[in-house]
Amino acid sequence: MLRDTPPFRADHVGSLLRPPRLLQAREEHAAGRIDAAELRAIEDHAVEEVVALQREAGLRSATDGEFRRGSWHMDFIYRLDGISKAHDNLTVHFRNAAGEIDFTPAALRVDGRLGLSETIFGDDFTFLRDRVTDGVTPKLTIPSPSMVHYRGGAAAIDPDVYSDVEEFWADLTAAYREQVRRVRKLGCTYLQLDDTSLAYLNDPDQRRAMADRGEDSEHLHEAYIRHLNEALAGRPDGLTVTTHMCRGNFRDSWVAEGGYDFVAEALFNQLEVDGFFLEYDDERSGTFEPLRHVPADKVVVLGLVTTKHGELESRDVLRARLDEASKYVDLDQVCISPQCGFSSTSEGNSLSVDQERAKLALLVELADEVWGR
Repeated sequence: MLRDTPPFRADHVGSLLRPPRLLQAREEHAAGRIDAAELRAIEDHAVEEVVALQREAGLRSATDGEFRRGSWHMDFIYRLDGISKAHDNLTVHFRNAAGEIDFTPAALRVDGRLGLSETIFGDDFTFLRDRVTDGVTPKLTIPSPSMVHYRGGAAAIDPDVYSDVEEFWADLTAAYREQVRRVRKLGCTYLQLDDTSLAYLNDPDQRRAMADRGEDSEHLHEAYIRHLNEALAGRPDGLTVTTHMCRGNFRDSWVAEGGYDFVAEALFNQLEVDGFFLEYDDERSGTFEPLRHVPADKVVVLGLVTTKHGELESRDVLRARLDEASKYVDLDQVCISPQCGFSSTSEGNSLSVDQERAKLALLVELADEVWGR
């Protein structure tokens, strides 16, 4: 059966490979050789081209590729009132088949009352909205509120501002509720909250790291689900909300491993979203068995196609994977997508735009074969 509302049978997570001219323009702007207006014009052109790429692949949703961001989450988080960049950097250990690679994003500091003075990515969404055609739905992706806490925890929160962590959460979720209200007013009907924490916490090593930080790691996912629901409380009519959960995506590498078993029951039954984008491209993702917890009114988007290399998947293998998943969840509740974005940070993964386009087109073709055109 076709789906007329998001998530669509063939969908994608959000970020797409940045063109070289855009990356060059960012470097030139950082060096002061071009001004903000010139950078914006180059970004505009790149977004128009990537919207066309998605349309030509046959997708029914379109993002701006996250082309105006350096990373999928920090560009949003730093624009919340009360958050600033810390002087020290985090070190995140990513892994791939060749070994380990360290990523050092700037850390954050909660040094003021959290709030929302501006509609974050509002102008970016409006530009996207005005350029999609032919029934394509523009999708906005933002990080989940959980990411603000997972990135730093209590150590990142100034105790003179928030002596009680529940006050921190109350202000953070209120800021998110306002963001949700504002983007819906701009015409957004498809909002995705990206949340690696809910996938990371399936990994015992990540839970140990959270326990070492002083968190109740056995129940942290339940707290995140509760606060995410608070952020979505009273959401406007006509807005589909999904969440995407991967185990890290930076230059073909990952952070966490393990299936969704630890969080699945609470996640699928308590988180008040319409759909779940799940990473399922290799053995790190675990089995499909956790899908038995998906209630009948929710949709799962299985990330069967990897963005971590350019080799095109076999359609027969993907079809077999869907057959396997159908043992645990009705195929009418299933959509398909890449396992993550193609470029969660500006560096991107090591595949070409042509390979990216082929993977997106393969998903559309497979969806047409399984569910009908």
